[in-house]
Amino acid sequence: MDWKEQFPATKQPTEQQIAEFIDNQLWGKLNHYLQQAYEVKPKYSHSRCSMQAGWNVKYHKAGKSLCTLYPIAGYFIMLVVVGKAEMAEAEEMMPLLSTYTQQVFQQTKAGQGQKWLMMEIKEQEILEDALKLVALRRKPKNRIDWGELND
Repeated sequence: MDWKEQFPATKQPTEQQIAEFIDNQLWGKLNHYLQQAYEVKPKYSHSRCSMQAGWNVKYHKAGKSLCTLYPIAGYFIMLVVVGKAEMAEAEEMMPLLSTYTQQVFQQTKAGQGQKWLMMEIKEQEILEDALKLVALRRKPKNRIDWGELND
């Protein structure tokens, strides 16, 4: 059963149900990281958006979107918005990031001076790239090392 069928708009999933559906250790690491580094709590929301309909998890800090997470069986998609203010720095950073991240960035069309990057998080390297892009938008309040994170 796919995500939208398992959890329709009338049935909000719990944190545990989301983690079990995704079944990927990077999910827990990312959520712990965001909550500790940015001192934020996740917000659950249901979307009918054509990009990725269903329940998702959003993180915001000081009125800015950090990212939106979309559960997929075995992995998750992380939407990272690179705004006008961050675009030049993101372009400068691209050669230092993975080939996958560079491809997503190049293939994503800019709209109103920003790019909405839909990154499939299947490997730690991609997750780290995504977090570097999030940090351009808003610097983390606390420094958290991957070794400190528990699943």
